[in-house]
Amino acid sequence: MQGQSPTPDGQVADAVKGNWVDTHAPAWSRPYLRLSRADRPIGTWLLLIPCWWGLALAILWDDTPVWQDAWIFVACGFGAWLMRGAGCTWNDITDRNFDGAVERTRSRPIPSGQVSVRGAVTWMCAQALVAFGILMTFNWAAIGMGVLALLPVAVYPFAKRFTWWPQIFLGLAFNWGAMLAWVAHTGSLAWPPVILYLAGIAWTLFYDTIYAHQDTEDDALIGVKSTARLFGDNSPSWLRRFIVATVGLMALAVVLAAHVDANLLTLLIALAGPWAMGWHMTWQLRVFDPENNPRLLKLFRLNRDTGLIPLIFFAVATFV
Repeated sequence: MQGQSPTPDGQVADAVKGNWVDTHAPAWSRPYLRLSRADRPIGTWLLLIPCWWGLALAILWDDTPVWQDAWIFVACGFGAWLMRGAGCTWNDITDRNFDGAVERTRSRPIPSGQVSVRGAVTWMCAQALVAFGILMTFNWAAIGMGVLALLPVAVYPFAKRFTWWPQIFLGLAFNWGAMLAWVAHTGSLAWPPVILYLAGIAWTLFYDTIYAHQDTEDDALIGVKSTARLFGDNSPSWLRRFIVATVGLMALAVVLAAHVDANLLTLLIALAGPWAMGWHMTWQLRVFDPENNPRLLKLFRLNRDTGLIPLIFFAVATFV
């Protein structure tokens, strides 16, 4: 049709239209960048935001911001991009047969033949090694936390084969940064980041259940499990529970992280973060429609903003 740009060769079905990978990246790099989901940045945000939560609450906890925190903030960004890419590559390697049978995922680089399994393994290792180099700039406790994070990352792609709750395993992997960034600042683990980690898992259950509703029919045909299939028509009730869990656990983490000498205004500003986040999630629930795939994808992507909302309040609270 005249005036309509052609679809880029190899573009993945659920990629952001006009993304930089399809329009500006060198042709030879595009299949590998698509493996890393560089054409779909929302996953990097969802992995990164809990890291920033953990760092912000750690600063609130000891009230001693240092210049190293600026590096932790930036390094988490690089690390999230790399480890999300490595994790997605691992996911596509293990799921290559499933992806070929699902309409939304059959255009991914491995099932579509753009990248071989051997090439994908090499690319995954390269990303992980660079990420490990960044991790080595943190303290030893944080390095240990980073190495431990590989366990939930390795298990997640297999979870949907043996449990109806694979979103829990995704939450375990995607929110680990809340504890890692805390330890990178403080040098040790404490209860606030652990509870914040649980809040992040509840949030992941919320947004990934919404996301999984796009594939319920194909998943049923190939025997893949998900909370979307498990909940079915009861999904709104479960999503409401996840909102309550997210807000309640995050609020508890804030209260425990508040410095003993923190004034009431600081505490109230920090607590406004999970409250505002909860309202944003509630709005998503109101417009949730399990039969409307474009809306499901849009709501899933909107969770970048959902996660950034409490971060803004945490940042303001540290300066009060």
